[in-house]
Amino acid sequence: MNPKNTICLWYDKDAFEAATFYAETFPDSAVGTIHPAPGDYPEGKQGSILMVEFTVMGIPCLGMNGGPMVKHSEAFSFQVATDDQAETDRLWNAIIDNGGSPSDCGWCKDKWGLSWQITPRALMAAVTDPDRAAAKRAFDAMMGMSRIDIAAIEAARRG
Repeated sequence: MNPKNTICLWYDKDAFEAATFYAETFPDSAVGTIHPAPGDYPEGKQGSILMVEFTVMGIPCLGMNGGPMVKHSEAFSFQVATDDQAETDRLWNAIIDNGGSPSDCGWCKDKWGLSWQITPRALMAAVTDPDRAAAKRAFDAMMGMSRIDIAAIEAARRG
């Protein structure tokens, strides 16, 4: 990996497991080079996995096993644009069923604490509708959802 900009994600000790899950779950994703620790460090031993290069939907990432002192927060999330309800449900369920947790408005966290927004394109179209009353109805509907229901968003948009 030699891109100019890479997202570095801190994990306690499961960077390889997380990278593998992302590669199996999201299109255009893969695990790349695994870097062993060149020596002992506070959270690991020489030869253990220190860093993992991977891509998530074409975005270069580096997973670092740095120990438990740094946690992910909602201040950073991957927003995944989905094309239909089947894709929305598949990705949402993959994250939740693998030890993740649901949140509001299409957000969820994976088991490592990383936040994801599983966002149907139909939702974005609805809440940015030039008809501001239609956009507000769709927005209000979204506010009561965890996983996004496209049919309910479209019904709210139509009034």
